[in-house]
Amino acid sequence: MLESEVTFDLAEIIRAARGEKRVDLLIRNARIVNVLSGEIYLTNVAIDGGLIVGFGDYQAIQNIDLEGKYLAPGFLDGHMHMESSMIEPTEFSRVVVPKGTTTVIVDPHEIANVRGIEGIKYILRANKVVPLDIYAMVPSCVPATPLETSGAKLTAEDIVPSFTKDRVLGLGELMDFPGVLNKNPHVLRKMKVKGIRRIDGHAPGLSGKDLYAYVAAGAVSDHECTTFEEALEKLRLGMYIMIREGSVTRDLDALLPLVTPVNMRRCMFVTDDREPLDLVNEGHMSFVIKKAISRGMDPTVAFAMATINTAEYFGLKNIGAIAPGYIADLVVIDNFNDFNVSMVFKKGHLVAKDGKPLFALRSLDATPVMNTVNIPPIDPDTFKIEAKGEYINVIGLVPQQIITRKLKMKTKIEDGYAVSDPENDILKMVVIERHNATGNIGKSFATGFGIKKGALASTVAHDSHNLLILGANDNDMAIAAKRIQELQGGQVIVVDGKVVAELPLPIGGLMSDLPLHEVKERLDKFDEITAELGSGMPHPFMTLSFMALPVIPELKVTDLGLVDVNKFEIIDIFDT
Repeated sequence: MLESEVTFDLAEIIRAARGEKRVDLLIRNARIVNVLSGEIYLTNVAIDGGLIVGFGDYQAIQNIDLEGKYLAPGFLDGHMHMESSMIEPTEFSRVVVPKGTTTVIVDPHEIANVRGIEGIKYILRANKVVPLDIYAMVPSCVPATPLETSGAKLTAEDIVPSFTKDRVLGLGELMDFPGVLNKNPHVLRKMKVKGIRRIDGHAPGLSGKDLYAYVAAGAVSDHECTTFEEALEKLRLGMYIMIREGSVTRDLDALLPLVTPVNMRRCMFVTDDREPLDLVNEGHMSFVIKKAISRGMDPTVAFAMATINTAEYFGLKNIGAIAPGYIADLVVIDNFNDFNVSMVFKKGHLVAKDGKPLFALRSLDATPVMNTVNIPPIDPDTFKIEAKGEYINVIGLVPQQIITRKLKMKTKIEDGYAVSDPENDILKMVVIERHNATGNIGKSFATGFGIKKGALASTVAHDSHNLLILGANDNDMAIAAKRIQELQGGQVIVVDGKVVAELPLPIGGLMSDLPLHEVKERLDKFDEITAELGSGMPHPFMTLSFMALPVIPELKVTDLGLVDVNKFEIIDIFDT
């Protein structure tokens, strides 16, 4: 079991617990949310040296009276990609700590796909400057598949040194489940690296004997379940179920019926990908817990699934509960309906109050993860697609999901080329390799975005994060590509030859160096403009970012071409 980093004198802790000395802090009249016993009751909590040492009457240097407010363990997010917040790590901590999140387990495969080990180090360096514990699962799939080009490659040999680090807990989501099932030696070597504590799974829709093989090989959790039946099958096989409530992927309502008093310790809440608009408007783990309670879940169970369950899964033995010997990461909540987080303690220190951080931010050196957009010259002809038939394979969006459908639709042809057909909601979508200027460009068509004119471009394109462009015409698409290169990463909207909105993302092409409120303002502007352009979906850029992810069925596009995920191969645009 791994202990969180708190230095303490054992003899002093014993003295404090026995009441032989004044403790550092006594939190009085707190309604304890006890995730160990499943109770809520009124008591005082004594804290000394960053640890909880006892309950009841103690002499203290400092006293804080909660007057009956609820005191819960600090929240843990067991699987998330910090890069999806689109803000750099110190700004992320400024946002989520006041909302009650005190520990996150990140899978930094987004930044790793851009800059490899340097990207992982960049995020973990934030531990030195923020009151947020950041642990990592080493990305297992960089690149995610051989069907795309990433900016880095991590072999088993590359990741071996990571497992000597205290902040590394295991191997990140094993997205290449076909590689596992096909006994790919590169994948299997990663799974056998000495020192791995956990291997997180990623197996959407996998069932039966293929799932048995995946679990037998060592994958012990899954955050990709979208139905009760899928989650139950995996739970029966011993997998831990990470119930995801992100921005695009919202599975909580479908999976809450899975959780019972008997199996609840095998379940936990995660956010996976949570974008800036939702961090501001809804919150982080606080939102997930509140939603679960509003759906009828017992509050002690809801809190356990965002605290002790997660801590125990990852072997973090002294966080996630309020009991002697546990680190004093604590959250004060007014009530379970409004869920106002009024105070947050980190290692016994008050770090946030009434939604405001009480800590100063220190910047991180992002130089190793800057200047990551390298593409060859682009013009409208770059996007031409010679017509080779009347019907095409089209990527069909599924509302509120990142899965897609493989559709067969009639193409619009002009001068011998297949072109976008916005009137029938068929738009050209391309991916340009942007790490090494190889000139690779994958071309496709998509339906479901509803855009009638203009182009959207983004360097946030899971998982290899190449340059992804969706457009109603080739000229606007070319202008968008050029502007992205000038920004060295970001998201832009071009209409009638003009850049009408943009968000620079200079950190790996994934994260902004702007404060969250400014990032949110720009994303709000994006939503306004895309709505004016005809899109009826919320946050089109977030949905767009998953259209290049060739591990989620059925049809996606990468810099190497149109991918049939079920077949795990590149296919032709034109139906044959």
